Amino acid sequence: MIPFNKPHMTGRELAYIAQAHGLGHLAGNGEFTRRCHVWLEAQTGCGRALLTHSCTAALEMAALLLDLQPGDEVIMPSYTFVSTANAFVLRGAVPVFVDIRADTLNLDETQIEAAITPRTRAIVVVHYAGVGCEMDAILALAQRHGLRVIEDAAQALGSSYRGRPLGSLGDAAALSFHETKNIIAGEGGALLVNAPEWSERAEVMREKGTNRAQFFRGQVDKYTWVDVGSSFLPGELIAAFLLAQFEEAQAITAARMALWQRYHEAFAEQERQGLVRRPVLPAHCEHNAHMYYLLLPDLARRSALIEGLKARGVQAVFHYVPLHRAPAGQRFARAAGALPVTDAVSERLLRLPLWLGLEPEQDRVIEAVRACL
Repeated sequence: MIPFNKPHMTGRELAYIAQAHGLGHLAGNGEFTRRCHVWLEAQTGCGRALLTHSCTAALEMAALLLDLQPGDEVIMPSYTFVSTANAFVLRGAVPVFVDIRADTLNLDETQIEAAITPRTRAIVVVHYAGVGCEMDAILALAQRHGLRVIEDAAQALGSSYRGRPLGSLGDAAALSFHETKNIIAGEGGALLVNAPEWSERAEVMREKGTNRAQFFRGQVDKYTWVDVGSSFLPGELIAAFLLAQFEEAQAITAARMALWQRYHEAFAEQERQGLVRRPVLPAHCEHNAHMYYLLLPDLARRSALIEGLKARGVQAVFHYVPLHRAPAGQRFARAAGALPVTDAVSERLLRLPLWLGLEPEQDRVIEAVRACL
């Protein structure tokens, strides 16, 4: 069976973990964490990078920084992972779901304004498949209404919008280094802070609400509890593993792009025949080849393709069950009107295997898809 995902190792992870072990600093915020922060800030152009133990944790930090009160509203897509909503529900806020675009499958910027109410505090964009949302329009809308913008950039490290790295555009952004992402640490994430007024507070929240980091820099004579917070730090072994991945990020992206492009060219004829729809890439967005998906005409044909590929030894998977359909989504959130594109995409989208090392088997995947359509 060709699996949907297979984690890629660069070859230096264990050596860096051994170095961290030798340094005797295994808790967070050691030398490897510092080097990861430097790399992220240089690559994304964010104001400040802070490693977290997951992207979920980074989103929860963003929710804390918003100072949300019970009943406040946060606009976001329903076609996303549960963490996008859960982080804000934990603060008592109400996710308000807006439909996605039919082309990029990103939040439909033309429908956001109609969903804004006096309780709206923020817009959370999700850069689906590493393709940027229409950030100029969204940022302008947020400015007009006095709203914050949070980027869920879990899938988007290495992608850009009009030449600007995703994760550097909103007030804050969350990244994921889960083993299903391009750059991995098993589990892991980062909060990218771009609003200058949030920088110091984010550091405090990440350190359980204490000014511990300031103490170790010699800025205060003792550290104490000064704000709300929690334990969001990953250990140094995670940071050591991650640094090895960062150092190969350019090569990893290039290899994934080659796989992505091979798929895209292979299914052009099937798209012309109306059997599938391939991903749409706006000219002003540079993506990172996070995933390759196909949109089938309907649920029945997607289900048949999944089963047909399985019979031929290929694991292909669908993606999100929309949050507005989920029991918790109906309990804690609301939809801003009908979400027809979200509903349709959730029943039609199929993701194909895409991982480094797939190259010798990719033609087998392509031929299996063609045979099943």
